[in-house]
Amino acid sequence: MKRPSIVVSAAVPTLIVGGVAVLAGGAARGTPGATGAVVAASIVLVFFTIGQVVLARVIATNPTMAMTVAMTMYLVKIGGLFGFLLAFKDTTAFDTQVFAATVLACTLVWTGAEVWSYGTSRPLYVDPDDRPPFAP
Repeated sequence: MKRPSIVVSAAVPTLIVGGVAVLAGGAARGTPGATGAVVAASIVLVFFTIGQVVLARVIATNPTMAMTVAMTMYLVKIGGLFGFLLAFKDTTAFDTQVFAATVLACTLVWTGAEVWSYGTSRPLYVDPDDRPPFAP
């Protein structure tokens, strides 16, 4: 059985937490709370999915750059999320406290799920397509 990709392994729990945040935000703060949770969960899912896709492509083409790109992508994601928090701090379109709490919760869940997925994966140490030049 093939393991799900790291994006799927991280996105599913993040979607669940985002859904819970929408329900909790809606119950606590009404429509603005639910809207803030939807916007926050969407931003986290998009940012972190893009980061993981970029990292996967770098690993496939240049594995020696994996750690450098992973750390750079992490800093860009956190900086971007901080920028969104600052940009929306005075908005009246949605509840900013629910927005911030949902960004934090979804970020922690995505990161934890990503770490768990990497930790439980079993990467190949031998390339099965790599045959010596003298093999038939």
